[in-house]
This record gives sequence, structure tokens and C-alpha cells, in this order.
Amino acid sequence: MEVPISLAIFGIGGLPEIHAGDDLASMIAARAELLSGDVVVVTQKIVSKAEGRIVAVDPDDSEARRELAEREAVRVLRRRGDLVVTETRHGFICANSGVDLSNMAEGHAALLPVDPDRSARRIRDGLRARTAREVGVIVSDTFGRAWRRGVTDIAIGSAGVRGIVDLRGTADAMGHMLVATEICVVDEIAGAAELVMGKAAGVPVAVVRGLDPAVLGDGSVQEQVVRPYEEDLFR
Repeated sequence: MEVPISLAIFGIGGLPEIHAGDDLASMIAARAELLSGDVVVVTQKIVSKAEGRIVAVDPDDSEARRELAEREAVRVLRRRGDLVVTETRHGFICANSGVDLSNMAEGHAALLPVDPDRSARRIRDGLRARTAREVGVIVSDTFGRAWRRGVTDIAIGSAGVRGIVDLRGTADAMGHMLVATEICVVDEIAGAAELVMGKAAGVPVAVVRGLDPAVLGDGSVQEQVVRPYEEDLFR
């Protein structure tokens, strides 16, 4: 994988409020001049809205929020006050099963898409049909990280973008053989895209342009990025 000398990242604003059944691919295609090789990053929130993954919850009822998070989990790993750290059915380890009340109408919460990889494929296929361009699509969400403060955006679903670029067996700049280096390129792209989307700017879609074509191809967060339980040293 060659490192690009420069990248262009630009946000796509002006989308209306998203409702269940909305065609995100059509909305994006109408507002962005896409080129083949672009990667379109779409926030989980609007994907969940379009897929009807919105539920009613009393924002002042901490017990109701906790119960909702536990219903969305396959395993509760840690508890601290109102916070629960869970494993979702997707294999994600995250706070409150990804249940999110931010940027939502009062009394409602967004749940994670049932299958974020499938969500990304649907948007990718829709963009291909409307633009005749071959683009990648990443569904992104904001996660915390163990041992580090703050949050960052990561990929929870992808289509047309390789989840991992495996550099094992190649040489580094000094000619030394790499034996353990696997780059989670979808997370890098999601984090970069968040820089132009922000958390309160109303920009739920970004386009990353100029990536090495080697990162494009068959990809799946579920199959390539989520670490299998038997490889996990901490659960």
C-alpha cells in the first residue's frame, strides 16, 4: 500500500432530516459529484434513521436507558453508574450497546443498524446505480477506546473498502521485514472523515478522495476487523 502524498476530504451538508424509508444513496448522489475511487463515509445515525432503528425512551429514566442497552447486548462486560460496557450482536465492544440519544428528537434513541456491512453495501450499490461511479462506502460511529481518553469515529460497516491492509511479509523503509503489521484502513478513513463532519455541525456524510486504489476492494468490518473471541486477551 502506497501512502498518498495528499488527500481531499470534504463534507456533504444540506441533507434534510432523515426518516424511515429514505433513500440515502439518492440524497447523497444529488449533492455530491463523486469520482470512481472515492470513499463515502456515512454516519451511523442517519443510517439508523433511514432503516427505522429508532425507539422511544425517556431520557430522564436512567433505568429505562440501561435496560435498552442491555436488550441490545449479548454480554455486559462492565458497569459504572449509568454506564454499561457491552458486547453487541455484531461483536462490537462499546458503551451502552451503541444506543445513542444525541442529535435525536426528545424521547427517542437510535440503535445500531442490524447489519452495518449490509447497510454499506446498499448505499454503495445505490450510488453505483445513480452515478455510474465505483466508490467505497463506510458506515461510521463514535466509540471510546480502552486505556485512552476521548472518542473517535471508527468503521462499523463497509463495502468496496478493504477492512484490513495486511503488510506482513513486506519490507519497511529500512528494508526490515514486517511480521505483525496489519492496518485497519477503514477505521483510519472513518476517523479522518470525522474531522470535517464534527459532532454538532449537521454534516452526516463526507467524501475521502485520493486514497491508494489498493485499499479498495471486497471488505467487511464484521468479517475482517472484529477480533474473534478466541483471539481476545481481555474478555
